[in-house]
Amino acid sequence: MSPPLPDVSLPNVGSGPDPFTFGEFVAAENLDFLLVLLQRDYYCTNCRKQVRQVRDRYEEFRSRNAAVVSIVPDSPEEVATWQAQYDLPFPLLADPEATVGDAYDQPVRFGILGKWSDFLGRMPEAVLLDVRDDPEIVWTHSGRSTFDRPSIDDFLDRIDEAQ
Repeated sequence: MSPPLPDVSLPNVGSGPDPFTFGEFVAAENLDFLLVLLQRDYYCTNCRKQVRQVRDRYEEFRSRNAAVVSIVPDSPEEVATWQAQYDLPFPLLADPEATVGDAYDQPVRFGILGKWSDFLGRMPEAVLLDVRDDPEIVWTHSGRSTFDRPSIDDFLDRIDEAQ
Protein backbone atom coordinates (compact mmCIF):
# COMPACT_ATOMS: atom_id res chain seq x y z
CA MET A 1 0.00 0.00 0.00
CA SER A 2 1.09 3.54 -0.71
CA PRO A 3 1.73 6.16 1.97
CA PRO A 4 -1.39 7.21 3.91
CA LEU A 5 -1.67 10.47 1.94
CA PRO A 6 -1.44 9.62 -1.76
CA ASP A 7 0.88 11.91 -3.69
CA VAL A 8 -1.56 12.79 -6.49
CA SER A 9 -3.25 15.87 -7.83
CA LEU A 10 -6.90 15.42 -8.80
CA PRO A 11 -9.66 17.66 -10.17
CA ASN A 12 -11.94 18.87 -7.38
CA VAL A 13 -15.47 19.75 -8.45
CA GLY A 14 -16.65 20.31 -4.86
CA SER A 15 -15.66 22.66 -2.09
CA GLY A 16 -11.99 23.44 -1.56
CA PRO A 17 -8.91 23.70 -3.74
CA ASP A 18 -8.81 22.68 -7.38
CA PRO A 19 -6.66 20.86 -8.24
CA PHE A 20 -6.66 18.93 -4.97
CA THR A 21 -3.62 17.41 -3.28
CA PHE A 22 -3.95 15.58 0.01
CA GLY A 23 -0.91 17.04 1.75
CA GLU A 24 -1.74 20.64 0.86
CA PHE A 25 -5.37 20.23 1.91
CA VAL A 26 -4.49 18.71 5.29
CA ALA A 27 -1.92 21.46 5.95
CA ALA A 28 -4.21 24.31 4.86
CA GLU A 29 -7.13 23.02 6.95
CA ASN A 30 -4.91 22.13 9.95
CA LEU A 31 -6.85 18.88 10.37
CA ASP A 32 -6.63 16.12 12.93
CA PHE A 33 -8.51 13.55 10.83
CA LEU A 34 -9.36 12.99 7.21
CA LEU A 35 -12.06 10.54 6.11
CA VAL A 36 -11.58 9.40 2.52
CA LEU A 37 -14.66 7.90 0.87
CA LEU A 38 -13.84 5.90 -2.23
CA GLN A 39 -17.05 5.63 -4.17
CA ARG A 40 -18.01 2.82 -6.52
CA ASP A 41 -18.81 5.01 -9.51
CA TYR A 42 -20.83 7.93 -10.81
CA TYR A 43 -23.99 5.84 -11.30
CA CYS A 44 -24.09 4.27 -7.82
CA THR A 45 -27.26 5.36 -6.02
CA ASN A 46 -25.88 4.28 -2.65
CA CYS A 47 -22.80 6.43 -3.20
CA ARG A 48 -25.01 9.40 -3.97
CA LYS A 49 -27.05 8.73 -0.84
CA GLN A 50 -23.87 8.55 1.26
CA VAL A 51 -22.51 11.91 0.12
CA ARG A 52 -25.87 13.53 0.89
CA GLN A 53 -25.85 11.98 4.37
CA VAL A 54 -22.34 13.31 4.99
CA ARG A 55 -23.43 16.73 3.69
CA ASP A 56 -26.36 16.83 6.08
CA ARG A 57 -24.13 16.15 9.08
CA TYR A 58 -20.88 17.71 7.92
CA GLU A 59 -20.68 20.15 10.83
CA GLU A 60 -20.31 17.15 13.15
CA PHE A 61 -17.15 16.16 11.29
CA ARG A 62 -15.80 19.70 11.35
CA SER A 63 -16.49 20.00 15.11
CA ARG A 64 -14.06 17.07 15.52
CA ASN A 65 -11.46 18.86 13.38
CA ALA A 66 -12.05 16.30 10.67
CA ALA A 67 -12.81 16.67 6.99
CA VAL A 68 -14.27 14.32 4.42
CA VAL A 69 -13.09 13.83 0.86
CA SER A 70 -15.22 11.84 -1.57
CA ILE A 71 -13.54 10.32 -4.62
CA VAL A 72 -15.42 9.07 -7.67
CA PRO A 73 -13.54 7.08 -10.33
CA ASP A 74 -15.12 8.94 -13.24
CA SER A 75 -14.57 12.06 -15.34
CA PRO A 76 -14.73 15.56 -13.84
CA GLU A 77 -17.73 16.31 -16.06
CA GLU A 78 -19.71 13.38 -14.68
CA VAL A 79 -18.69 14.00 -11.07
CA ALA A 80 -19.55 17.71 -11.39
CA THR A 81 -23.20 16.75 -11.78
CA TRP A 82 -23.16 15.41 -8.21
CA GLN A 83 -21.96 18.79 -6.98
CA ALA A 84 -24.59 20.61 -9.03
CA GLN A 85 -27.32 18.37 -7.60
CA TYR A 86 -26.18 18.05 -3.99
CA ASP A 87 -24.11 21.18 -3.16
CA LEU A 88 -21.55 19.28 -1.09
CA PRO A 89 -19.50 21.28 1.46
CA PHE A 90 -16.42 19.05 1.10
CA PRO A 91 -14.00 18.13 -1.69
CA LEU A 92 -15.49 15.92 -4.39
CA LEU A 93 -12.69 14.52 -6.52
CA ALA A 94 -12.77 13.01 -9.97
CA ASP A 95 -10.28 10.18 -10.36
CA PRO A 96 -10.92 8.60 -13.79
CA GLU A 97 -7.66 6.64 -13.62
CA ALA A 98 -8.55 5.26 -10.14
CA THR A 99 -5.13 6.23 -8.80
CA VAL A 100 -6.36 6.75 -5.23
CA GLY A 101 -8.35 3.53 -5.31
CA ASP A 102 -5.19 1.75 -6.39
CA ALA A 103 -3.24 3.44 -3.58
CA TYR A 104 -5.74 2.13 -1.02
CA ASP A 105 -6.05 -1.33 -2.59
CA GLN A 106 -9.59 -0.80 -3.86
CA PRO A 107 -9.66 -3.00 -6.97
CA VAL A 108 -11.65 -1.88 -9.98
CA ARG A 109 -12.76 -5.35 -11.06
CA PHE A 110 -12.95 -8.69 -9.28
CA GLY A 111 -12.23 -12.12 -10.65
CA ILE A 112 -12.92 -13.65 -14.01
CA LEU A 113 -16.37 -12.08 -14.43
CA GLY A 114 -14.88 -8.68 -13.69
CA LYS A 115 -13.22 -8.83 -17.09
CA TRP A 116 -16.64 -8.47 -18.72
CA SER A 117 -18.52 -6.29 -16.26
CA ASP A 118 -17.49 -3.79 -13.62
CA PHE A 119 -20.66 -4.73 -11.72
CA LEU A 120 -18.43 -7.30 -10.00
CA GLY A 121 -15.79 -4.70 -9.37
CA ARG A 122 -15.16 -1.67 -7.30
CA MET A 123 -16.99 -1.63 -4.00
CA PRO A 124 -17.12 1.35 -1.64
CA GLU A 125 -14.29 1.86 0.77
CA ALA A 126 -13.75 4.27 3.67
CA VAL A 127 -10.32 5.16 5.01
CA LEU A 128 -9.86 7.20 8.19
CA LEU A 129 -6.51 8.94 8.51
CA ASP A 130 -5.02 10.49 11.63
CA VAL A 131 -3.10 13.42 10.16
CA ARG A 132 -2.05 15.17 13.37
CA ASP A 133 1.63 14.32 13.15
CA ASP A 134 2.91 11.58 10.92
CA PRO A 135 -0.17 10.61 8.85
CA GLU A 136 -1.39 7.08 9.47
CA ILE A 137 -4.37 4.98 8.58
CA VAL A 138 -6.32 4.28 11.77
CA TRP A 139 -9.35 2.50 10.31
CA THR A 140 -10.70 1.19 7.03
CA HIS A 141 -13.93 -0.35 5.86
CA SER A 142 -14.07 -2.24 2.57
CA GLY A 143 -17.63 -2.78 1.42
CA ARG A 144 -18.68 -6.20 0.21
CA SER A 145 -21.56 -4.73 -1.77
CA THR A 146 -22.75 -1.28 -2.78
CA PHE A 147 -24.99 -1.36 0.32
CA ASP A 148 -22.19 -2.28 2.75
CA ARG A 149 -21.27 1.10 4.19
CA PRO A 150 -20.79 2.41 7.71
CA SER A 151 -23.38 4.87 8.94
CA ILE A 152 -22.49 8.49 9.64
CA ASP A 153 -22.65 7.65 13.36
CA ASP A 154 -20.12 4.86 12.76
CA PHE A 155 -17.75 7.30 11.06
CA LEU A 156 -18.08 9.83 13.88
CA ASP A 157 -17.59 7.11 16.51
CA ARG A 158 -14.38 5.98 14.78
CA ILE A 159 -13.07 9.54 14.86
CA ASP A 160 -13.97 9.84 18.55
CA GLU A 161 -12.21 6.54 19.31
CA ALA A 162 -9.07 7.67 17.46
CA GLN A 163 -8.86 10.89 19.47
